[in-house]
Amino acid sequence: MRLVLQRVSEAEVTVEGEVVATIGPGLLVLAGVAPTDQSIDARAAAEKLAVIRLFADDDGHMNRSIVDTGGEILVVSQFTLLADVRRGRRPSFTGAATPELAAPLIEALAEHLIEIGIPTQTGRFGARMGVSLVNDGPVTVVLEFSEGRLI
Repeated sequence: MRLVLQRVSEAEVTVEGEVVATIGPGLLVLAGVAPTDQSIDARAAAEKLAVIRLFADDDGHMNRSIVDTGGEILVVSQFTLLADVRRGRRPSFTGAATPELAAPLIEALAEHLIEIGIPTQTGRFGARMGVSLVNDGPVTVVLEFSEGRLI
């Protein structure tokens, strides 16, 4: 499971002109699922998202987590994170999981975040989404999980 985290002051997802999710300060998480990913990866990712310190303390240092700040998370499925562009000019997406595997893992990620106590919303899996965000910093971090471990 590959995640791109962006610290935001706000973010929203629209589908066909309808706002389907919106958050204030927190993290926009673009999530790509590989064919070998499992539920253990979704759980490990949620646990890491809860504790990773990407938010400023009173001295302006990144010493606070999303839990510490009471921020929100917006999870957006993005299979293109698994694109392979090593050959030719058109990306190959064979490294991305099928929708039948990916959708439940994206849902599991969001559910684990909610269980932890983080207000979490999601985009609409499989839809053509418009994602709007205001980067805060900007702060962008890439995480990858396999077999329940950060790699």
